Amino acid sequence: MSHFPLTYQLGDRQVGRLGYGAMQLAGAGVFGPPANEARALQVLREAIEAGVRHIDTSDFYGPHITNQLIKKALHPYPDDLCIVTKIGARRDEKGNWLPAFSAEELTRAVEDNLRHLGLDVLEVVNLRSMFNTHHPQEGALDEQLAALVKLKERGLIRHIGLSNVTAKQIDDAQKVTPIVCVQNLYNLAHREDDALVDRLAAQNIAWVPFFPLGGFSPLQSEALSEVAQSLYATPMQVALAWLLQRSPNILLIPGTSSPQHLHENLASARLTLPEAAREQLNQIGQP
Repeated sequence: MSHFPLTYQLGDRQVGRLGYGAMQLAGAGVFGPPANEARALQVLREAIEAGVRHIDTSDFYGPHITNQLIKKALHPYPDDLCIVTKIGARRDEKGNWLPAFSAEELTRAVEDNLRHLGLDVLEVVNLRSMFNTHHPQEGALDEQLAALVKLKERGLIRHIGLSNVTAKQIDDAQKVTPIVCVQNLYNLAHREDDALVDRLAAQNIAWVPFFPLGGFSPLQSEALSEVAQSLYATPMQVALAWLLQRSPNILLIPGTSSPQHLHENLASARLTLPEAAREQLNQIGQP
């Protein structure tokens, strides 16, 4: 039995802390259509059947592919489903990730997300900083946030989040508009934001780690393997369980295109790590 909270506030919704990230539903390199569309649709439907109510996506996955798949699989959506998207980037014809940071591009991105998802309003939109692709880098976000506030005033989005940002950028953003979640690279091995996780927990702001399992290079560690073996779990289940037990404001969005992996990931919510195991795992990300 779990001894940690299994839900947390995200915007206006109380969601299960284990959600689903749709990035891997697109083709290789998050570009183009999936190799097996039927399986992609199956994963989405099985996630909802299993109780997932937080789906993370973006119109630049594919581009457009994952949102179209979500709509095809799940529309009309359950009333309690929270679909979170992100804007701030675009793809070129070769699949490169490029900034799309002007007010016009951000507005068009919100309108594209609404159209491809078949929604009238987006629950949460994360502004993704693109000064550096996967690591936060200082830079002003004032114009971009002003554009999002206008979209909020138009009723196209309900809540604003941030992605790939520094502590200062979060502080500055909060002077402009309430921030409901932050999505940064964070996992068992990448713990640069430890203090930030705790600070946002104190403010009741959700922390949504991207690459919770290491991303394109899955987490590998002797300590992780040992703990997993002792608990009759997979290393990835242990890595997710560690995050769930790290702080109550952490919401997980592991992605997969496999129904089997989906259910393995969701089972990590039932895994309680003993204190000794947590201490052993904590050593992995120490500088």
